[in-house]
Amino acid sequence: MKGPLSGLLVADFSRILAGPYATMLLADLGADVVKVESPGGDDTRSWQPPVRHGISTYYLAVNRNKRSIALDLKDPSDLAAAQELARRADVLVENFRPGGLARFGLDYETVAEGNAGLIYASISGFGSGPGGAELPGYDLIVQAISGLMSLTGAPDGEPFRAGISVFDVMAGLHATIGVLSALNLRHETGRGQHVEVNLLSSALSGLVNQSSAYVAGGVVPLRMGNSHPSLFPYEPLPCADGELIITAGNNGQFRKLVKVLGVPELADDPRFDRNEKRTAHRDELRPLLVARLMTRTKLEWFRDIIAAGVPCGPINTVDGGVAFAEDIGLDPVVTVGEIPTVRNPITFSDSAASYRLPPPDLDEHGAELRKWLSE
Repeated sequence: MKGPLSGLLVADFSRILAGPYATMLLADLGADVVKVESPGGDDTRSWQPPVRHGISTYYLAVNRNKRSIALDLKDPSDLAAAQELARRADVLVENFRPGGLARFGLDYETVAEGNAGLIYASISGFGSGPGGAELPGYDLIVQAISGLMSLTGAPDGEPFRAGISVFDVMAGLHATIGVLSALNLRHETGRGQHVEVNLLSSALSGLVNQSSAYVAGGVVPLRMGNSHPSLFPYEPLPCADGELIITAGNNGQFRKLVKVLGVPELADDPRFDRNEKRTAHRDELRPLLVARLMTRTKLEWFRDIIAAGVPCGPINTVDGGVAFAEDIGLDPVVTVGEIPTVRNPITFSDSAASYRLPPPDLDEHGAELRKWLSE
């Protein structure tokens, strides 16, 4: 079964995470992705530990289904190959500092002169305007500048980064959406366009209710640990042997929760009968819920609360998360070659993601690609 993007050629001039994640998603859906690396290789090849057979698992996470060619853009023959790849491509993805490819004739304006249908996606830290173009963009810096770190951690503790490079991933997803949107428009116009994504804009969009609290409500949100500013209960609550996440997001779910806990009267208590009241009186409600939860184990409560129709879940480590996905039939791991990787999260009724190539060694496909580009 062909992938929905079969037949598209993607020139991947990106490195590290946001760009490679976007191009891997395109590759999973059938696109032919050519990963262009410097002779030193993608930075993440050296980001270790952990490793598998000496290869960085960070690199392995976002580079399957690609062919690698190592090109030194300062070398005339290598530069000619890169320019020819750009001329033939349907999509080009890059995350150089804004304007950084212009000196090689690989900027959008130059490439589009010979390839009017090209979708050219640029990912930067802070945009291509005069205020942001010179700023280096790393996810951790954007977590700090955007305000995310001010929201993460205990109320009386220090700010914390998220456990993953969350805005690199968001920017990669936004870039993918932009590329697919531009490809759809190309069907009508025959012309490509320049798609730009930056980490800070992705961050402010991705902060959703928290950024809206400020821009629409004039409220500057602050750290609340694992508590939610607008919902309760919506956090870990202690049971006899550990904590269980319980999220009663509406009145119906709260009524079901307190019934299974054996305190149904709380649903009609005037302090707790609506979400805004539960949120305002969380310090009074929380100990009442905890008193019941502490009488049984988290697994016992998990089974009963889920059966009652209230969302809840244990706090797993990553291995537990993978195991849980396996237990419920999601088949989260696919092996490509000899490399286990995490399955593409999208399923289709009439096509499919595919897993054709393991993450490539540096310049693994260089000879065949150079021959093809010289024809």
